[in-house]
Amino acid sequence: MQQPVTAEIISIGDELLYGQIMDTNSKWLSEEMDKIGVRVVRKTTIGDDHQSMLGAFEAAAITADIILITGGLGPTKDDLTKSVLADYFGSSLELFPDALEDVRNLFHSRGKELTATNRSQAYLPSNCKYIRNEVGTAPGMWFEEKGKIFMSMPGVPHEMKYLMEEEVIPRLKKKYQLPVIYHKLVRTVGIGESWLSDLISDWEEKLPAHIRLAYLPSLGEVKLRLTAFGTHQELLAAEVETHIERLLPLISKYVYGFNDDILPTAIGHLLVKHGKTLALAESCTGGYISHLITSIPGSSDYFNGGIIPYHNEFKEAVLGVSAEVLTSNGAVSEATVTEMARHARNKFHSDFGLASSGIAGPGGGTKEKPVGLVWIACDDGQACHTRKLQLTKDRTVNIHLTAIAALNLLRETILRATT
Repeated sequence: MQQPVTAEIISIGDELLYGQIMDTNSKWLSEEMDKIGVRVVRKTTIGDDHQSMLGAFEAAAITADIILITGGLGPTKDDLTKSVLADYFGSSLELFPDALEDVRNLFHSRGKELTATNRSQAYLPSNCKYIRNEVGTAPGMWFEEKGKIFMSMPGVPHEMKYLMEEEVIPRLKKKYQLPVIYHKLVRTVGIGESWLSDLISDWEEKLPAHIRLAYLPSLGEVKLRLTAFGTHQELLAAEVETHIERLLPLISKYVYGFNDDILPTAIGHLLVKHGKTLALAESCTGGYISHLITSIPGSSDYFNGGIIPYHNEFKEAVLGVSAEVLTSNGAVSEATVTEMARHARNKFHSDFGLASSGIAGPGGGTKEKPVGLVWIACDDGQACHTRKLQLTKDRTVNIHLTAIAALNLLRETILRATT
């Protein structure tokens, strides 16, 4: 297999460490490197500190072929990247006439005079190749030393992206014979990571060395990412598809989509495919499931409406849950959620009624019904399918996990009713 070309991304700035701004640059850089076959092996965030920066550069040169640096290129005293790079390479800062002319022209185009502070931006490490930044004043700097490439760019996202797209990526493609990296995601719901791993362990062991599997768990879902390395994308894609065909019989009941699919979209496709409609009755989720459903364009084709009877009075008066059921079983019970789903389906003349009722927390729990206890139900007109959940003590997490579990119960019910 072709030797991989590796990269490290170094983000510089105290504001990143303090959490004052989000580092969107490193995410974008990772995606762009992946597209051209460069494997990002590490991301490092450091503050505006000379020794920390030197240490990061030294460590990156050991780990990666390409070091992409963003930030610390402004004209003020806390912007240290140029001076630290000069120290790292044993060079000095010198005036680059082309850089000075570019900065002067940029200020002139904006009707401003070049100040002494901004003039300092034309002083760069003597061993760098100056890369013109046509959308800002901070320069790009390209270094090639001891078989490694360092590229320093401004932290302003649109300036960094300009330099990457116009200068850096074309240079990398010219310098390296880059492999193809192909990804495909298999999206699952209703099964935990460890159980999923047990189901597919034999299949996983038979994957060839150039195809890697990663488990990507999130709240309520697990994504399986297959990553293939090679030289021809079409061949890699076909090979990955062959392995997925062997995988699906093992876990088909948990798979709802691939790549960019999301669960609400998959639900919408199923309802449209079979010409079915949906109604909701939400208590503990407070309309969150409705939000997920209606966030999908075209959801009016299959979503008839919903009710949020948060208090028991309105579960009875508006939705129609019987007082006897509420008194005997309580709002958080299988009996109550069963009636909620049935009445929602009938009131909105829908094929499926989906309901939730639980104790989201952090208060309101008892020994018999603790925080995190949730009941969900889906009524298809022939039967009502229910599920008991015992979740966490975190309110936001519980609402999200309930919504995912309810949508998955709906997915299972649709498949059961239409096959």
